[in-house]
Formats: sequence, structure tokens, C-alpha cells
Amino acid sequence: MSPATGLSWLGIARLGLIQTALGAIIVLTTSTLNRVMVVEMALPAMLPGFLVAIHHFVQLARPRIGFGSDIGGRRTPWIVGGMLLLAVSGVVASLGTVLMAHSVYLGSAVSFLGFFGIGLGSGATGTSLLVLLAKVVAPERKPAAATLVWFMMIAGLAVTAGVSGHFLHPFSPARLLLVTGTVSVLAFSITLLAIRGVEPSGVITPVAKEEKPAFLPSLRRIWQERQARQFTLFVFVSMLAYSFQDLILEPYAGLVFGLTPGASTQLAGTQHAGVLLGMVAVAASGSLFSRHGVTLLRAWTVGGCLASALVLLALASGGLRAEDWHLSANVFLLGFANGAFAVAAIAAMMTLASAGEPGREGLRMGLWGASQAIAFALGGFLGTVAVDVCRIWIETPAHAYGLVFTFEALMFLIAAWLGLGIGKGNEKTLPEAAPRFGDIAVREVMPGSN
Repeated sequence: MSPATGLSWLGIARLGLIQTALGAIIVLTTSTLNRVMVVEMALPAMLPGFLVAIHHFVQLARPRIGFGSDIGGRRTPWIVGGMLLLAVSGVVASLGTVLMAHSVYLGSAVSFLGFFGIGLGSGATGTSLLVLLAKVVAPERKPAAATLVWFMMIAGLAVTAGVSGHFLHPFSPARLLLVTGTVSVLAFSITLLAIRGVEPSGVITPVAKEEKPAFLPSLRRIWQERQARQFTLFVFVSMLAYSFQDLILEPYAGLVFGLTPGASTQLAGTQHAGVLLGMVAVAASGSLFSRHGVTLLRAWTVGGCLASALVLLALASGGLRAEDWHLSANVFLLGFANGAFAVAAIAAMMTLASAGEPGREGLRMGLWGASQAIAFALGGFLGTVAVDVCRIWIETPAHAYGLVFTFEALMFLIAAWLGLGIGKGNEKTLPEAAPRFGDIAVREVMPGSN
């Protein structure tokens, strides 16, 4: 890798494979095991719900994980170690599910350990991977790199779900353990091959033992940075809004528009197609990044939030005249707006990680990752609660759901307002003040820069 050019597209794709591997294990543990517990084991749905919540709650450790990688000076050990923990924990969670057939209490205890490890492992791998991408990818390639990595994670989710579903039929506990173990071994092996030689060696010096700062004072200093604090709030509000509709959009389509289960599932596919196109649109603008830098990312982020708000208001009003409303087009536009803002926000995250006090990229990324994870954990649940509460007082489903979608639109407007400050006040440390990657590449790989 030449400092003047940054990581090649092949190198970026290699790092994307790590995200693919991460998604492969996550989908097995949060989706497949969930279904097995509820359907095959006939257990209460709240049990897997609690275990998945544990996986999200542990993401609060991301700032501490990022801080640890800052102190060590390298991200590769955290990526490899995190994936190893994730792979082992996936097998443990699967073993716990199998044990539930004999003892719910023993199986639940083992599964708790598994999901706890899944949260730590995915946090360590995901946080460190984003920091590494932020440091080795040229600024003008960051929007496209964010899109590619996210897309490869989605691919990991989709391919693993399809292939593992095939090999799990007919279902048996032994098959579940075999499939989970195979996916975990493959994911860890892919990570080892993908990360090899990507991170520059011989130019990064870890913090000396006598100079190592404490975690909490370092976190307080990061929180005192206006940009880091405002971006943390933006990530939380925007991702809360983003996930608010996850569990209520399909019921809305069925209750208000009369769609069958099959048709509402196709509607979800339409939304995902919109998300993908929105991501591609941001990636396609990457050639402008060298001239407009963070300003372009700010425009995509704020514009995506504003567009999401407008489309949600249209979705709410469309329920009042469902007979002639083009629901599919509305949902496609919602996906496009969501995808554009989300991938632009991730690219901005990669760009802003190096803004502010040097040597704290991992801590900043961990703080933002924790904010995103908690928002995702709360979003879907709070959306369903909001609908249930509204339906207590509002008899007409279109009005009840419309009120919730309007509230979600308001959250996106607040997120857009917060997004207006992205990159402002840090122009001297951001790419738009240094249009040539070579001007900042040397600074970014010098000792103490991470």
C-alpha cells in the first residue's frame, strides 16, 4: 500500500470480507437461534428477545475496546481476537439452544454466556475494522468504501441465511451445532486471510507504559470535544429514527392497505432495494469528495434525514387514502433516503475519527458505535410500544400508525438539525482542507497518530 494512494479497492474488498464474516455469525445467532427457540423448542419469544438484547447491551463496551486499540497502536489484534471470540461464542450460543431441550435453565445460562461473548466479539471486530478503514482508505474513497463494506455485510447476512437454512433441513440439534460450527470456522479463517498484510507495519508505536492514560479521563476529554459529542447525539437520534419502523411497517401495510403476508414481505424487499440504491448513489459521488470533502458527506447525511422525514409524512398521510396510494413507491423512496443518509453517516464517521485530539480514533469510533448499537436496540422495541399505546386511544389503525410515523419524521428532522454541524469547526483536520491524500497520509501513519 502506497501512502500516496491509500488502500487499493482490492484491499478494501478484503476488509469487507471481514464484515461479511461478522454478518454470517450474527444472522445465525440473532435470527436462526431465535426461530429455533420459539418454534422448535416452543419457548416464550421473550427468551430470545432477552438474549439478543444482551448482545446489544454489551455494545456499551465499544468505547473501552476502541480505547484499548488506541493504547496498543494496532487494530489487527483486536479484529482477529474479536472474531475469534465471536466465532467461539456463536458455537456456545448454539450449544445453549440445544441444551434447552433438556434443561431450560442450563441452556439459558450457557446461551447467556454465548450472547454476551457475541456482543463483545462483534464490538471489538466492528469498531476496530472501521478505525482501520478510516486510517488506510484515501479520503475520496471513503463514501464508496463505506458502501462496499456495508453491502458485503448484508451479503453475508443473506447468503448465510439461505445456505444455512438449506443445510438445517431437516432440523436436528446435531445439524444446528454442525452448521454453526462450520460457519464460525469459515468466518474466522476468512478474517485471518483478509487482514493479513493490510495494516501498515513498522510505523505505529504503541503508547509507552508510563504514558498510558486512564480510560475514564480520556473518555471525558473526548466528550468535551464539541464535534465528537454532537456526532454521538446525531448517531443516536438518527439511528433510533432509522430503526423505529423496523417492526411496524409490515403490520401497517397489512392493517391499513390490506396486503397479504406474502405481499408485505415483498414490500420489505422493495425497501431494501431502495436502501441499496441510496447507498450506491452516495458511493457514486465519491469522485467529488476530493474537492468537497466532508461538506459532501454532510449534504448527503442531512439531505437523507430530511428526505426520510418527508417520505414518512407521506407514508402517514397515504394511509388516509389507502385505496389510491402507491405504497410500494413510497416505501422504495423511504429505503433510498434511509440508505443514503446511513452510509453517508458511516463515511462521515470514518472521516471524523481522526478529528480532534490525536491518538483517540478508536475511542471516538467506539463511542459512536455504542451509540448506534443502543439506538438499534431501542428503536424497534419503542416503535412497537408507540403503536400499541396509540391504538389504546386511537381506534382507526391508519391514524394510530400515522401518528407514530409522524413522530419518527420529527426524530429525523432533529437528526438533520444535528447533522448540520458535522465537520464544522474541524476544517483544518478534515480532508476538505487537504485535497491530496498524500498530504495527510504521512501524518496518519506516524507514531502516535492512532
